[in-house]
Amino acid sequence: MKVYPLDLAELIRARDWEGIYALIISKLPLIVAAAVILIVGFLIANLLGKLLVKALEAKGVDPSVHHFLRVIFQLVLKFAVVLSALSALHVNVNSLVAAVGAAGVTAGLGLQASISQIASGIQILLHRPFKSGDYIDIGDVSGNVQEIKMMYTTLITLDHRRVIVPNSHITDSNIINFTAEELRRIDLEFSVSYDADIEDVRRVLTTVTAVNPLILEEPAPVVAVKGHGESAIKIICMIWCHSTDYWPVFYYMQEEVKLAFDKNGISIPYSQLDLHIVKDAKKQRRFGSLS
Repeated sequence: MKVYPLDLAELIRARDWEGIYALIISKLPLIVAAAVILIVGFLIANLLGKLLVKALEAKGVDPSVHHFLRVIFQLVLKFAVVLSALSALHVNVNSLVAAVGAAGVTAGLGLQASISQIASGIQILLHRPFKSGDYIDIGDVSGNVQEIKMMYTTLITLDHRRVIVPNSHITDSNIINFTAEELRRIDLEFSVSYDADIEDVRRVLTTVTAVNPLILEEPAPVVAVKGHGESAIKIICMIWCHSTDYWPVFYYMQEEVKLAFDKNGISIPYSQLDLHIVKDAKKQRRFGSLS
């Protein structure tokens, strides 16, 4: 009975097709087991990937992150399945794992910035500090969120400029979300003369706020004296509106309060400078000495 070497590479180099066939036949049970592991393992990986997406949907995670997490999750599972299949064939997978690990470290060092952006994107999409359509401020830029991607977030400013912000910059900054809450308070300050009647000022401001339907009755507007300035009394007017109505209400109050103050004879003090010109300095000094 002829004995064939167990090294497939050696048989291929020798072009010993009979030996190759005999080796395959001898390894057939292992090959079948490895194939079963691959097929069943890949099916389970795909199934678990679908279950992961359903779990993310149930938790309200942004849909744009579903595909990315599913692909990463399935790749890890399928790599583990391949290693299991190779182990069933009695293949030494230690060298393969070491090679993949070394390649991963090298790629990680080269793509460190990109990986940081992706990690920040996942963090934003999972924790959802804001969503598309929200108006946010991240310190040096503010605007409405148009799009959230894995690498960056797109904002549209109030003057309609598109700003592309790296996700790592967002996660490293303080985020102010102005539209996260349904209601928002507007704090306005007005200056009136010391000669003005406080009750009359309160009546005028209350009337202006009551006319606009965008200004909410509950919580009720608050009009009060905030302080006493050098030349004017400072009046604070705090009103509530829906977050989406903030700017229309803000501009309405700026215009209508000025018109109402003028109509009711309430003066708004402003800085004045009195300039006295002396034509004859010598005469001024002489008159000054006589007095």
